[in-house]
Amino acid sequence: MKKKASIIMAKPAHKYELQEVSEPNLFRDYFPYSEVCKIPFTDRIIPPSLPQDFWITDTTFRDGQQARPPYTVKQIVDIYDMLHRLSGPNGVVRQCEFFLYSKKDKEAVEKCLEKGYKYPEVTGWIRAAKGDFKLVKEMGLKETGILTSCSDYHIFLKLNMTRREAMSRYLEIVKEALNEGIIPRCHLEDITRADFYGLVIPFVQELMRLSGEAKIPVKVRACDTMGYGVPYTGAALPRGIQELIHGLRTEGGVPSEYLEWHGHNDFHKVLINASTAWLYGCAAANGAILGFGERTGNSPIEGLVVEYISLRGDNNGIDTRVITEIAEYFHKELHYHIPPNYPLVGSEFNTTSAGIHLDGVLKNKEIYNIFDTAKLLNRPIGITITDKSGLAGVAHWINTHLELTGDKKVDKRHPAVSKIYKWVTEQYENGRLTSVSSEEMLALAKKYLPEYFVSELDKLKQKAQEMAFHLVEELVEKSEFRTMDPKLQEPLMKKLMEDDPFIQFAYVIDTEGKKTTRNITQVIDKAKYEKFGISEDFSNRDWFLQPIKTGKTYITDFYKSVMTGALCITVSAPIRNIEEEIVGIFGMDIKFEELLKMVNDTSIEEEVIKK
Repeated sequence: MKKKASIIMAKPAHKYELQEVSEPNLFRDYFPYSEVCKIPFTDRIIPPSLPQDFWITDTTFRDGQQARPPYTVKQIVDIYDMLHRLSGPNGVVRQCEFFLYSKKDKEAVEKCLEKGYKYPEVTGWIRAAKGDFKLVKEMGLKETGILTSCSDYHIFLKLNMTRREAMSRYLEIVKEALNEGIIPRCHLEDITRADFYGLVIPFVQELMRLSGEAKIPVKVRACDTMGYGVPYTGAALPRGIQELIHGLRTEGGVPSEYLEWHGHNDFHKVLINASTAWLYGCAAANGAILGFGERTGNSPIEGLVVEYISLRGDNNGIDTRVITEIAEYFHKELHYHIPPNYPLVGSEFNTTSAGIHLDGVLKNKEIYNIFDTAKLLNRPIGITITDKSGLAGVAHWINTHLELTGDKKVDKRHPAVSKIYKWVTEQYENGRLTSVSSEEMLALAKKYLPEYFVSELDKLKQKAQEMAFHLVEELVEKSEFRTMDPKLQEPLMKKLMEDDPFIQFAYVIDTEGKKTTRNITQVIDKAKYEKFGISEDFSNRDWFLQPIKTGKTYITDFYKSVMTGALCITVSAPIRNIEEEIVGIFGMDIKFEELLKMVNDTSIEEEVIKK
């Protein structure tokens, strides 16, 4: 018997019935489509009502993954760890929502659940379909989001339903969740274009009735799917956030702690809209790391954290320094370029171009810094390089941006510093008026301090490791592959070759160094490998010897392929039987040319160096 929670429901001011319509209400006066949308106003003033307890929820692994290449399982777990540390012991970042559909989605959820963290709680996201709901039960989650679109744009034009049909379908899946003791979180998609009193409030009142009967919370997420919400006092429904949140609480009967805001940034209002939702009684504001989300993105978690501290008056256990760790992870591990002027995490967000240079920074950092960024974000204030910066300014820039400490720091007497400063002064002598950009300074540092940088060749090798390691290691773990039966291994290798055209050649070698599989190559290279038959001896190759010796995946240096003439890297991994004994080696050759296409453009750096 499932234990029923003790919950207190808010009593709605009025009872509203669903208003069925024959034609969709698209609010054409406000959303003419051929023009910029309009903002309606009323004369009503709603007082703020900030909840005593309010928090942040995260959608980095759900909505956030709809705006970028999917994260690997390891990356999801790494980011989840950082969100846990950012949140602090009091759960300021209270929940994370996850997709549950693919094998990778499920593995990521399992790995995060294994962490045993109270915060952020792992929750799911599903469509309003019974077939989807079984995924939540299989994963053992206590709460899931459910897609319950509420505008006539979605109901009539997308779902091809009537309002009553849509509402009935949504309520059916909510009842199923409640019967299983799972907290449903209804995502009211496109609420800022919905008929608030004709559909939203009747639906929400019914949700609260079901919640009261089941004594299980039913949460309501107000989704500003298109970013139409506005924070202005007097802004009318359906766009006014003050009216929306106030109406959901007083007319819908939704307690603040069951209410959540999810916004998008189509009109540059995503953060202030989330703050407004908080201020007018919504306990939870949903966001994603760096604002990743469909189209223009969601509220940035890092922005919500700072806004939370400002509204609350203290940090409630938040470790704000993790914000910088997250940004560094996205830059270094995910190779994501954060715009330099991006607030809180951009490389130049606390660097001013307003004529300040080193001596000004040393006099008083508060003149140009929003707060003590060194203490709160582990980000010292930066300086802008001009002809007034001097040798000390150049040395300070280098040490700060290259994160040089201790014996690795350079001082103003370093020969490279004087060469860089000479380049800077020549620029201004030739009439330059603008400050020197970070891109230019970085290129100069690479030119005169190459020992502090990873070579492009090493970067390529790192890319090869990142791409190939998980491909190799995932394949050698498959039960069919561990049999060392070529008839079972070769189809998997062919599939790998088809999916990843940067692979030139794939093969399996036994512990004696003899090839056991037929030649698995790209079609265009097939004839070039005809001389390699089964039982070809590779026992003297490093890519064979090293995995046999260490039991680990191995990657070679670059070499020119004898077969194709292409520059390649070989990645190899041991194959183990069910007793975990090494029974063979799987290897694949990767084309350098295909890797080269994935390297970021370095034309800006090259252009600066040419100067």
